[in-house]
Amino acid sequence: MPATPARRPRPANAALAVCFAAAGCLAGAFYHPAAWRPFDLWAYLLTVLIALALAWREQRPFGVLLVTAAGFAGYLLLGYQPSLNFWVPAVAFVSVAARERRARTAVGAALLAAVVALSGAEGRLPWPVAAAQAGLVPGVALAIGLTQRRLAGRNAELRRLTALLDRQQRQEARRAVLDERFRIARELHDTISQHMTIVTLQTGLAEYLLRSDPAAAHQALGTAATAGREALDELRRLLVVLRTYDLGESGLPGDGDGDGDSDGDGDGYGDGGGRPGPEDPAAPVPDDLLAGIDRIPVLAERLEAVGVRVAVRRSGGIRPLHPGMELCVYRVVQEALTNVVKHSGAPEAEVDVQYRDDELRVTVTDPGGPLSATFPDGSGHGLIGMRERARIWHGSLTAGARPGGGFRVELRLPLRQDRPSG
Repeated sequence: MPATPARRPRPANAALAVCFAAAGCLAGAFYHPAAWRPFDLWAYLLTVLIALALAWREQRPFGVLLVTAAGFAGYLLLGYQPSLNFWVPAVAFVSVAARERRARTAVGAALLAAVVALSGAEGRLPWPVAAAQAGLVPGVALAIGLTQRRLAGRNAELRRLTALLDRQQRQEARRAVLDERFRIARELHDTISQHMTIVTLQTGLAEYLLRSDPAAAHQALGTAATAGREALDELRRLLVVLRTYDLGESGLPGDGDGDGDSDGDGDGYGDGGGRPGPEDPAAPVPDDLLAGIDRIPVLAERLEAVGVRVAVRRSGGIRPLHPGMELCVYRVVQEALTNVVKHSGAPEAEVDVQYRDDELRVTVTDPGGPLSATFPDGSGHGLIGMRERARIWHGSLTAGARPGGGFRVELRLPLRQDRPSG
């Protein structure tokens, strides 16, 4: 059975063990002090076995230290001259200091000191030199091992932090996907709801008047067709915005006037010079494709087709705002007026846009109608979407019944900001 990866020696450790074995054998072959036993076959075998044990110093550090220390002590007691085998237990102890517990490290240090002292005695060194050597070698090996332990701990912490960062990045990516889904859901709801309400009401009216008043039925069908086309236009704008547009940008590069119309035909796109066309997903979207406050009167005119008169008033220091904030206001007004048609049935409504020094306040009110009893209490999907839009721009939205009857929606957006909240 092949060794598992956890028990197989690392190539670097195996190479180190082979180098110590070869160096010890070469030293014994060419170094023949007369005072020691000749370097024979047993000396070669002991040298190779002691050195090759280093290949497993990471898997079994304390066991390798015991084997190398015992082997080197036996080598010395058999009368062979001290050689490069001296360094093998020291290298083994470095792994012990780097990987084992304190108790085993202390035992290993004592064992190495004893073996080094035995080597000094067998080598006939003066006792002060042998004693210094027995203290210095374990001390240096211990310092190296503890340094390796600290580096290993830092590397492990770095791997942990890297894995944590990777998980956080994946979570952020999943959250971004969910946020985008919610944004798409809000846009689809706001875009489709009003137009489909008009289409439904007008086609129902046309069906009712088809025989009694064909001209009125024809007019109702025309209004429904117009609303359907506008719904398709809104969907097109929405899909382009969601795919390509950063709300901090405006216009297309290259024409110099910020309107994105390099060919001057008023469509917002150039048709020459390799510039991206309107269907190019890499093309930024001009501001005129984003619904804004200036389109609220057009929205009011559309509602007149279904019998709701909408008065639009703007006051204060009117000024251009961030395109994303403009879109937020437009969608909130659109949803509030759609709710008037669907849930109130009021014959009229009022939109009041106030530009203040540090705040934009938008109020949509209606006097109530025959369907007011079914008007939502502020927890419907449309109102939830409006509140989410307001929150993105650090604002607030309140909605509820008016004391004198009807319903009121109020949006407040602080104006001293450049970007929506993340």
